[in-house]
Amino acid sequence: MAANSDEILHDFTPMLRAYKNGRIERLAGQDFVPPSLDPATAVNSKDVQIAPEINLSARLYLPGNADRSKKLPLLVYFHGGGFVIESAFSPQYQKHLNRLVAEANVVAVSVNYRLAPEFPLPIAFDDSWVALKWAAAEGSDEWITEFADLNRLYLGGDSAGANIAHNIAMRVGSDNPERFNLRGIFMNCPFFGGVDPVGSESVEQFKPWKEFADKLWRFVCPTASDCDEPWINPGKDPNISRLVCKKVLIYVAEKDLLKERGWYYKEVLSKSGWNGKVECVEIAGEEHVFSVFFPDGENGMAMFKKLASFINDNE
Repeated sequence: MAANSDEILHDFTPMLRAYKNGRIERLAGQDFVPPSLDPATAVNSKDVQIAPEINLSARLYLPGNADRSKKLPLLVYFHGGGFVIESAFSPQYQKHLNRLVAEANVVAVSVNYRLAPEFPLPIAFDDSWVALKWAAAEGSDEWITEFADLNRLYLGGDSAGANIAHNIAMRVGSDNPERFNLRGIFMNCPFFGGVDPVGSESVEQFKPWKEFADKLWRFVCPTASDCDEPWINPGKDPNISRLVCKKVLIYVAEKDLLKERGWYYKEVLSKSGWNGKVECVEIAGEEHVFSVFFPDGENGMAMFKKLASFINDNE
């Protein structure tokens, strides 16, 4: 064993440690559960291969009351984990998506994109784009073909997944793909960044957190010039007014410093000239991605109900 095998190069506890010898130690998000028929929600799930050559897959969810005669909205969901941990197959995302799908009454595709640092950004974005195009392709999967309405497409995610949802929505606007109509995006405690602090990020006691986040951004995308790249900081994107959907729902948590980035996103989008409706909801007393960790909690269930209204309002 090399003498430096245990020397830590990057420490992103509680998510990941990277060692000088190249070893990556993931500290969370490594558990997997199989798809199933969930007895608590009657939601059924199954796994599909999207692009086996790049190990891109997804978990599909179908509500128990799905009826071929009445198609449902399609939600393409991106999990969180700082781009470095978690998967679409973890126990907490299985439970989270079961609750969300049951409440919102949607068909969902939870994308298992590849993780950094082995696959640095923009690979997660590229994988997510491939998954979205797969979902929209004719004959992609019988659950989508028979039960989903591609004219009512939504993108959603938490933390890093919320960042992906935004960036994929921007790509929908620029690439103008066929066969679906993006109605809206849902972002739960979105993971954005920026060179200059916003809000309470400038408070002395929070500076270590911002330094941690900035370092993580450089780690997941070492080719980025700085944290003002548009996909990190939408406030620096001159094209943000071209966001193609007409409504955006953002959730932030009072005890999560990332709430400042969620509010900043709302401010930037509102002032950009974008022709849509954006709402940001802050939940008192909660921490980062509270609904993922506690989907049965009062605030998590209330968020799912709000999301159900957001998705099923046909305005």
